[in-house]
Amino acid sequence: MSPKTTTTRVTSSQVAKLAGVSRTTVSFVLNDVPHMGISEETRERVLSAARQLGYVPNAAARSLVSGATRTVAIVTPHSEHLKVDAFIPRMLAGVNDTCHAHGYKVIFEPIIDTGRSGGGFLEMVDSRRIDGLIAINTPRSDDVHLARLASEGFPLVVFGSKLVEHANIYSIDVDMREASRVATRHLLSLGHREVAYLGFASDEYHGVTERLYGYRDAMREFGLGAEFERIGFADFSAQSGFDAMNAMLERGPSFTALFAGNDTIAFGAMSALRKAGLRVPDDIAVVGYDDIPLAAYAAPPLTTMRTSPYEQACEAATLLVRLMSGERPAELHSLLDVPLIIRESCGSAVGHTAPASAG
Repeated sequence: MSPKTTTTRVTSSQVAKLAGVSRTTVSFVLNDVPHMGISEETRERVLSAARQLGYVPNAAARSLVSGATRTVAIVTPHSEHLKVDAFIPRMLAGVNDTCHAHGYKVIFEPIIDTGRSGGGFLEMVDSRRIDGLIAINTPRSDDVHLARLASEGFPLVVFGSKLVEHANIYSIDVDMREASRVATRHLLSLGHREVAYLGFASDEYHGVTERLYGYRDAMREFGLGAEFERIGFADFSAQSGFDAMNAMLERGPSFTALFAGNDTIAFGAMSALRKAGLRVPDDIAVVGYDDIPLAAYAAPPLTTMRTSPYEQACEAATLLVRLMSGERPAELHSLLDVPLIIRESCGSAVGHTAPASAG
């Protein structure tokens, strides 16, 4: 079949539809991005669809007409998080790969002074250095600035911020409250009634409070209270998890199980428990959150809620590219599944996987 002749420019969405793949896959193939795990059969199907439709990428011309920078920014609260956190680097990789596949450069901007007037990232937007923005785990103090950008129509996708009530903000996220309820409920279903909670940071972050709410929800379901003495807060790193658990042990509340707000602080907490002469899971059962690559190799292997930061970031970046191209998808907020991965640290049968929606 000869290439389609038309006065309307063929889009990558049309190529994706004809090939039966996502727009991101089309971009990966047409931009020849390596190491994406795309089969030769899929690659050929995309190339064939592009030839059949007469698709010609025109990013350079589009940039000249619009004055676009072809640059997007990823903002997080602190650069220190990259040194200790295992979640954000995988998100950066997903955003980077997807944006590069669409012809965008990516800059990473840690926002250290989040409380200053205007928000730390508004300068980049106002100076027109970037075409779009992905905000990861920003604190509550930045909500008003994100809302301002969204109201002005600036292409923006947020992750880890509870801004679903805002009519103009797009987000890719997980139901952290429900996932945390599932994690805590699993411990309760094993017979534990004294369950402690450690947040991965202070409660100025939406992700911390959403997980705390889920923990409290599960405790209430079983007719139990969430005692103040059994609640603590770390600061992203394993060391902070170690310190927060030591502080809880010094306060002296009795508990037989722990839900840790992420795997990194769970590692530190488990080390503190061992130092105190407590065995996991014999004395204290532990469940984490994220299923980072090291979780399966902890001692003992860590039961945890499996998030998929790379895949989530790819979805967020794909959505941002659509927004930058002028699209306004009807669905503002996407919630992704978070299954429970059961290993030895909780004292339950190993090898079972349960979806976060399981009730």
